[in-house]
Amino acid sequence: MTIRVVIADDQPLLRSGFKALISSAPDLEVVGEAGDGREAVRLARAARADLVLMDIRMPVLDGLAATRLISADEDLAGVRVLILTTFEIDEYVFEALRAGASGFLGKSADAEELIQAVRTVSRGDSLLSPAATRALISRFLTDPAPQQPQDDDTRRALATLTDRERQLTALVATGLSNDEIAAQLVLSPATVKTHVNRAMTKVAARDRAQLVVFAHRSGLAR
Repeated sequence: MTIRVVIADDQPLLRSGFKALISSAPDLEVVGEAGDGREAVRLARAARADLVLMDIRMPVLDGLAATRLISADEDLAGVRVLILTTFEIDEYVFEALRAGASGFLGKSADAEELIQAVRTVSRGDSLLSPAATRALISRFLTDPAPQQPQDDDTRRALATLTDRERQLTALVATGLSNDEIAAQLVLSPATVKTHVNRAMTKVAARDRAQLVVFAHRSGLAR
């Protein structure tokens, strides 16, 4: 199955480079290029994209605002956003996760890292970098106001989780991979993946990144 990608970056040279790299993979196809966030949102819909490779700093509408619009649009529920950052952990990555981003990639990444990042995020399997994941989680924990009071939707979603699903969701929020969780709880990785996927479905998390957000909003992770 071909993964349809929209590239959003205000620098034409970078867009051309990303397009050449992505197009070199047989299972990836670039279906649109955008120079600003507004165009990225339009193309995500018009080109029936699976993933938007999104720069943060862009004119007209920046990448954060564009990510929020994509995440909030029910018609774009299947579209994932992979954020491009100058530094793997910069001031905007934390907000991008809250906005609905599914993964993060430094612009210094090599060709194979870029291709694997697109594949990983399109599957919704995990945040890309363990270092980035743990740093983001640290920001959640040290931010003066990392959690908002639970709303009714969050409480209802939390009530649907089994004890095991709550336990695994909390562990996901610490930055552990499925294999690491399996080793810690003496479970098979397949069992962990099944429970995590069920938890994601129940709380309407489009991917693992948003399950981390839910864990902190709901109080499962502290």
